[in-house]
Amino acid sequence: MTPPLRADAARNRDQLLATARSAMAEGDMSLQLNDIARQAGMGVGTVYRHFPTRRALVEALADTTFTTLIEEAGNASRHNDAWTGVEVLLRALLLGQLTDPAFAEVVSSGPDQDASTRTTGHRQEFGVAAHAVLERARQSGALRPGLTDDDLHHLVCGTAFALRIGDEPTKRIDRYLRVLLDGIRAEQS
Repeated sequence: MTPPLRADAARNRDQLLATARSAMAEGDMSLQLNDIARQAGMGVGTVYRHFPTRRALVEALADTTFTTLIEEAGNASRHNDAWTGVEVLLRALLLGQLTDPAFAEVVSSGPDQDASTRTTGHRQEFGVAAHAVLERARQSGALRPGLTDDDLHHLVCGTAFALRIGDEPTKRIDRYLRVLLDGIRAEQS
């Protein structure tokens, strides 16, 4: 376990994350560590101590969304209705990708690119919870036969990508999500 940061180091880390979030909000996804250091008014060495690579910074930015998504997946797995659980899960995953570009970047890549074991752990924890939701829907006959967990992950990532094309993606989310859900639901007899 990593020891807690000194108060001044924790403040520096928080300032670097805030600076990087601000850069992302302005559309700068390059997150060049030297630029982040300059914008935060810190030395480059300080940035590299906290985030040795751009990927480590992106994962740190995505951490809160990942944690929230894991909670939402847990909630979805406990939902009374299996299909509603799928809807809750996919909506949370889609919203996470639309509202947090760092999370979208992390979740659209594989664990082989993870800079942090924490991120890999998040992936695994989410995967277990998501699998429980999807397996329950399969067992109830609600999910289209033959769809794998990976298929659904790719479909959600593709839907998020489609939503980001054009203005105001969150205004179209319900329509796109409905199309996705209609496509993955087993045919009702």
